[in-house]
Amino acid sequence: MYGKILVPVDGSETAARGLNEAIKIAKAQGSQLRLVHIVNDFILDYTYAPGLYAANLIESLVKGGREVLDNAEKAAQREGVKVDTVLLESIGGVAADPILAQAKQWPADLIVMGTHGRRGLARLAMGSDAEQVVRAATVPVMLVRGVAQQGRATPQVTLVRASAA
Repeated sequence: MYGKILVPVDGSETAARGLNEAIKIAKAQGSQLRLVHIVNDFILDYTYAPGLYAANLIESLVKGGREVLDNAEKAAQREGVKVDTVLLESIGGVAADPILAQAKQWPADLIVMGTHGRRGLARLAMGSDAEQVVRAATVPVMLVRGVAQQGRATPQVTLVRASAA
C-alpha cells in the first residue's frame, strides 16, 4: 500500500518513535524508507564575529545531521528495511517546507513523523512543523506522539489522510 515512506529525523526521542513506527510499516509492506534530516543554516550576522566561527557552526550542524541519519539508517537496516538518506540544508524558515518538497520530489506515498503533541501556549510559542506538514501534504501523514501518555505502553499514532491538492 505504501511503497515509499518519508521519515524526517532530528535525533530526538520523538523522531525515534516516528522512525520505529515507519520501520514496522516498511517491514510489513516491503516499503522503502527515505530518512530526511534538515540542517537549518541560521542567518548569522557576520558584522561582529569572524566568519570562521560561523563556518565551524555550520560544519558542526552538518556533521551532527549526518550522525543522526547514520544512526537512523542503521536502525532500519537492522530490521532488513530498504533505506536511503538525504541531508537537506535550509536557510531559516520552518522544517515543514523542505520536508514537503522532498515528499513531492521523491515521491513519497506516506510521511511518518514524530510530534511533541504540544497544546495551548507551548504550541503557540513553539509552532508545529508536524501540523504544517499535515495541512500542506498531498499524501497521508502519520503522526506519532513523542511522549507516552499515562497508562499507554506504546506510542499514540494518528493517521491523517491528506486531500489531493
